[in-house]
Amino acid sequence: MTPEVEILAIAVVTAVAAALPGTYLVLRRTAMVSDAISHAILPGIVVAFFVTQDLNSPLLLVAAAMTGVLTVVLIEALIRSRLVPEDASIGIVFPALFSIGVILISRAASDVHLDTDAVLLGELAFAPFHRLTVGGADLGPAALWSMGAILVVNAVLIAFAWKELKLATVDAGLAALLGFQPLIIHYGLMTMVSVTAVGAFDAVGSILVVALMIAPPATAYLLAERLGPMIGFAVVIAAVGAALGWALALALDVSIAGAIASASGLLFAVAFLLAPRRGLIAQAQRRSGQRLDFAMRMLLVHLLHHADTPEAGEECREAGLHRHLGWRASWTRRVVAKAEGRELIARQGELVLPTGEGRRLADDAVIGFSE
Repeated sequence: MTPEVEILAIAVVTAVAAALPGTYLVLRRTAMVSDAISHAILPGIVVAFFVTQDLNSPLLLVAAAMTGVLTVVLIEALIRSRLVPEDASIGIVFPALFSIGVILISRAASDVHLDTDAVLLGELAFAPFHRLTVGGADLGPAALWSMGAILVVNAVLIAFAWKELKLATVDAGLAALLGFQPLIIHYGLMTMVSVTAVGAFDAVGSILVVALMIAPPATAYLLAERLGPMIGFAVVIAAVGAALGWALALALDVSIAGAIASASGLLFAVAFLLAPRRGLIAQAQRRSGQRLDFAMRMLLVHLLHHADTPEAGEECREAGLHRHLGWRASWTRRVVAKAEGRELIARQGELVLPTGEGRRLADDAVIGFSE
């Protein structure tokens, strides 16, 4: 493979691996925990490097995962104290741990390849230079193998604990009642998030891990109603966002990781506007339809109330309806046209009167209002 294709493969695998646990974070409404973990794992990585003096040591992954779990424990301890709110707890813990890592890098590891810029932003362009060799054979970029392994592990764990994760995410109380140990499931998920974050750390940096872990699942949340389709959408969107960002970075000669995050944000913006059920435009259309339907019912109630009275000639005359109902003339014409199109009213000269179906609907509306 060419370096460009290797970069694309690493980006897609990293994005998909991050989107899997990210889906559960979005559903649990704990998306910012990923931000906390992706930053707070830094001191664990640095301390493990001091012990091993090897950036490729698996101990870095273990230490980072442990630090991520420690971050969650500290956040939840502050929340349980009820002295600070949840969002403030996150804002207190992760900057403290992250700043410790930055200080350790700048003061004690300034002469090694632990750079604060790389920590924050990463650089996918350099990932193909770090090769995995076995017996003298070049097997490709090490990042591709490590993130591929994390992707497989994440997929296997989610498939294996599908029922438990789903129930603990939707209703932790019911999960505990059924004996599923939601606390263990919770910390298992946080461990998965930590391992995924440190795996993506070198390629995309701590800041952009959040974008890859949250943006695709958040986009999928707007498109899907059930967990299975949501994970499917998240995986596809993550891969498409990575490919679009890669192409954008090549075209504009900009940061690949930044372009991927921007592409993911763009896909979210498109879904936010155009999602069939939860999109902004769909919701506006639905609210407009509900408003029009309510106005039509009000029109029918008004016509029913006056249809068989001496005031019918004035109250049911189309030209005067807007005054009696307190509506704009243009809005009144629109409501009348909708009711007439549904055969709920009929014209008799200048009057509009409810049909049999219109009377039934008006009666139902009156009963509903009285209840």
